[in-house]
Amino acid sequence: MTNSTNPSQATRFKIVVAFLAIYLIWGTTFLGIRIAVETIPAFMMAGLRFFLAGSTLLTITLAQGGHFPTLRHWRSAAIVGGLMLVSGIGLVSFAEERIPSGLAALVVATIPIWMALLQWLAFGGKQPSRQVFTGLGLGFIGAILLFAPAFSTQADSDYLAGIGIVVVGAFSFATGSLYSRRAPLPEDTRISTASEMLAGGVLLMVVSLVVGEPSRVDIALISLRSILALVYLTVFGSIIGYTAYLWLLKTVEPAKVSTNFYVNPVIAVFMGWLVVGEKVTVTMIVATAIILLGVAVINTKLPRIGQRSIKMNMERLSPE
Repeated sequence: MTNSTNPSQATRFKIVVAFLAIYLIWGTTFLGIRIAVETIPAFMMAGLRFFLAGSTLLTITLAQGGHFPTLRHWRSAAIVGGLMLVSGIGLVSFAEERIPSGLAALVVATIPIWMALLQWLAFGGKQPSRQVFTGLGLGFIGAILLFAPAFSTQADSDYLAGIGIVVVGAFSFATGSLYSRRAPLPEDTRISTASEMLAGGVLLMVVSLVVGEPSRVDIALISLRSILALVYLTVFGSIIGYTAYLWLLKTVEPAKVSTNFYVNPVIAVFMGWLVVGEKVTVTMIVATAIILLGVAVINTKLPRIGQRSIKMNMERLSPE
């Protein structure tokens, strides 16, 4: 049996493929969302995406011998799906009707920062160290820089609203991620993921109905590229991307898996510029560097040089 500390050559290949999936696929989903919402309303699009992905994954897993979730599991799945998919990705999709996909990805990169803060303030975690506080400070400085152009007299009013919506979405996604750690969900990660996507998809469709999106849709005006983007988000972004992510969490160290937060925004900004000509400003580049530095500071374990030096000196002084 192969373990994560000494993987076989075949397992190493799977690890590389899985990392490429969460790096490249998740990095391009922001562009996919931007294209999909060109002619499909945001909440309706996100609802279809996760309902189709969740029902497909649940059907496949049940056919392979999985157990159907209990009512208690569905309740937890609805809460997690509501926080992560409705308030999280649903709001990001809604915001991308107003702001570039690359900009949305940069704000979403603050999720690890929100998680570090919420873990301490709301989920019974320990007070963050000075290193973590430094990372939090850098992250918020970067976020403020992204807001700066919105206060220009020539700025589009949708710019500030769009960034604010994504901030709320990132905060909700982080909250849902932390809640899911202690929520009563199926032990089979495929079943739990499928139930969360399915519940989130249904809730998103309800939101779409409440805000009147169906009455504003003209099916004849839905473009082929928006449909293809929805298919891409459903198959690659949700089913393949989440499956690769969950497999990696069981196979390698979680700290390594979280490196997608460093890579995804960079790919999103590049793809937005390359495919749809989204503008990349110097402020965005500087803010990107600061936010990613903050995330890196929070997630990187630095050596305790002082304690290490004391230990080395003690060893030198001790008699043999």
